[in-house]
Amino acid sequence: MNRSTQIGSVAVLAGAAVLWMLRITGADAAETPPTWKAGAASVVITPGESMWMAGYAARKKPSEGKFQDLFAKALALEDAAGSRLVLVTLDLISVPRALRDAVEKQVCPKYGLRPEGLLMNCSHTHSGPVVRAGKSFYELAPEQQQRADKYAAELPGKLVALVGKAVADMAPARLGYCHARAGFAMNRRLPTKNGYQNSPNPDGPVDHDVPVLRVERPDGKLRAVVFGYACHNTTLGLYQFCGDYAGFAQQYLEQAHPGTTALFMIGCGGDQNPYPRSTLELAEQHGRTLATAVEAALLPKPRPLDGPLGMALAEVPLDFAAVPTREELLQAQQKKDPYEKGHASRLLDELKKNGRLPTSYPYPVQVIRFGDDLVLVALGGEVVIDYALRLKRELAGPAVWVAGYSNDVFAYIPSARVLQEGGYEATGAILYSSLPSPFAPTLEDKIVGKVHELARKTQAKAKR
Repeated sequence: MNRSTQIGSVAVLAGAAVLWMLRITGADAAETPPTWKAGAASVVITPGESMWMAGYAARKKPSEGKFQDLFAKALALEDAAGSRLVLVTLDLISVPRALRDAVEKQVCPKYGLRPEGLLMNCSHTHSGPVVRAGKSFYELAPEQQQRADKYAAELPGKLVALVGKAVADMAPARLGYCHARAGFAMNRRLPTKNGYQNSPNPDGPVDHDVPVLRVERPDGKLRAVVFGYACHNTTLGLYQFCGDYAGFAQQYLEQAHPGTTALFMIGCGGDQNPYPRSTLELAEQHGRTLATAVEAALLPKPRPLDGPLGMALAEVPLDFAAVPTREELLQAQQKKDPYEKGHASRLLDELKKNGRLPTSYPYPVQVIRFGDDLVLVALGGEVVIDYALRLKRELAGPAVWVAGYSNDVFAYIPSARVLQEGGYEATGAILYSSLPSPFAPTLEDKIVGKVHELARKTQAKAKR
């Protein structure tokens, strides 16, 4: 074979490879009739005025403008049997239980949803506004408290309208699952002679998986993409509103795919930080890295998701280790640490109001099964990485996607290991919450046990 023939053969092979790539990403999809309906919508939820920002206790002043808008987004899905699921994502620090309850109360009867068919997940950006109404550890000035209360009061209506737009937008679609990896998340629990410190720990457990839900139109064009990553949104700590790395990743994906809605669902990133951090340029860099991982995941042919949907939502009571007495709270109220004093004061107020403090917390667990192909687990609170790693092992079979920060983001959820080790995620962060004490060591097995129970329940539903 001469050189020109070799070159020609290489060109033919290269052309064939390109045609094959086009086939697996487009033409093949068009040969299969769509079995889903899907609709997507988004709305800007950036505050229209300066507000106190959530996420860092050391802030001394309210916001000063924005780097980028904050969004709420919704993806509505309906399987061939008419079962509906709506995912709502928020560029906010948390999903307060009151917000989830208010939205659920309106959208379920209005748009044909059951409670287990609504999943709300926040990106946990630390460059967004305070979203909880009423008294909290922030101890806001009256004007700022009024603004926070107003923002919280207006948010449910915006989200209900958002869900309505997504449902109205539903049209035939195909779903597929794929994944890639991104490496900027690092464990932040560094063991030292003085205990576990919040600092980079390259030897700590991580989960660098980037799960992706691909939603296509009947012609194979991308309609929406949902992607996840297990990492705090804490690259930034400034005074401008911003979605942090997750906000930039969504922005870059939507710019690269006009007409596509990109939704981010944070994973079990309670003990994970983006490194390096602290500048806008690094937030953009991490966002670009994550968006590139999503693009890589979209290249090969995805695992088709044929349904049907199997959905379950339940609460499991997580016991507290030791509920303080009134006398202990009065003593803590005299401490010099302002956060220790504030925590004691909040508990004393609750004790006065209700006559008792709770001995457990009703923890939400949600499982959504896409036929035999994908199990999506949504856990409340700031869940540490151990839960994702354990559930992926124990539920192995279909693809397993574990999201934290879902439906009720109220405190850190340590694993039994992290609880035993101590540190901020185990006990220290309690001072910034309204929980009476750290959780009892039984919490991990209770949560995982409930996930397995719901996984079995959804499997039975999906086979009907």
